[in-house]
Amino acid sequence: MSAVAEGSRRTLAPLGRRRVSVTRRCSYGPYVVIHCHDESAPAPRPGQFYMLASAERWGGGEGERPYLPRALSFLRAPAGTDEVHFFFEDVGPGTARLSELEAGEELWLAGPFGVGFAPPSDGGRALLVGGGVGIAPLAAWQDELGLDADALLGFRDAQHAEGAAVMAAAQLATDDGSAGHHGLVTELLAAELDGGEEATVYACGPPRMLEAVRVMCSERAVPAQLALESGMACGFGACFGCVVATREGYKRLCLDGPVLDAAELLTALTPGAGH
Repeated sequence: MSAVAEGSRRTLAPLGRRRVSVTRRCSYGPYVVIHCHDESAPAPRPGQFYMLASAERWGGGEGERPYLPRALSFLRAPAGTDEVHFFFEDVGPGTARLSELEAGEELWLAGPFGVGFAPPSDGGRALLVGGGVGIAPLAAWQDELGLDADALLGFRDAQHAEGAAVMAAAQLATDDGSAGHHGLVTELLAAELDGGEEATVYACGPPRMLEAVRVMCSERAVPAQLALESGMACGFGACFGCVVATREGYKRLCLDGPVLDAAELLTALTPGAGH
C-alpha cells in the first residue's frame, strides 16, 4: 500500500445499511448512472465502493435472484451535496434491477468501504487508465486531481464510448475502431509512458487490462495503483470472498483494497472477477 496515510484514503462507513432515495437516473449509451440522496454518510474517498441493493424486488423472482448486494465504486460525490452517483451496465440480475430504478424509488446502501487512491508521491502527473465500467472511480479521482490528470479510456465500441462523457477530455480507444484509436487502451498508455514525461498510473477495468498495465508499469519502473475487482458478498471483511494474493500474503480487497499498489501484486488476474 502507498506510504500515504491510510486515513486520507479511507472514509469509515456508518454502521449497518441505510435506505436512500434515488433522485435521478440517466444513461450514456448502455451505461446507467443513478444519483442517490445519502444524507447520513460522510464524503467517500475516490476509489472506495458501496454495497447496493434495490429496496423492492430484491431476493425474489426467478431463481430468487438477485439475493446479494452488488459492490459498486462510486462515480462521484459532488462537494456541498448529500448525493453519491453510481455508474454501471446491466450485465446480470443485480445490475438489471438497479438499472430499472427511477427517481423517487429507494435502495439499500452500505459504505463507503475500502481504501481509495493516493496522490502521486512527487506531486507530479497522473495518468488515469479506464476500461468500460472501470472508469467510475477514475471520474471521482479526476474531479479531485483536476484537469492535469490525463485520462485514457477504452471501450468495446462507439456506443459504449458514450460513457466517456462522465469524465473530462480523454483519449479514447475502441476494440472495433468505431471511436478514437483502433485498438487497446494499453496501447495509448504505452505511447504516453514512452514519451518521456514521468507519471503515476491509476487504473481500473477488466482484469486482463489491469494485468497489462501492471506488467507495462513494472517493466518501465512506473508507479501504479490498480482498483481491483473480485467476488464480494459482504463488503466489510467477514466473508473472505475477495481475497487476492500479493507479495506480502493474502489481502481482502474490501479492507486492504480495492486499490492496491501494482508492485504489491503477483498478478492482476484476480479470482472471481471474470477474465
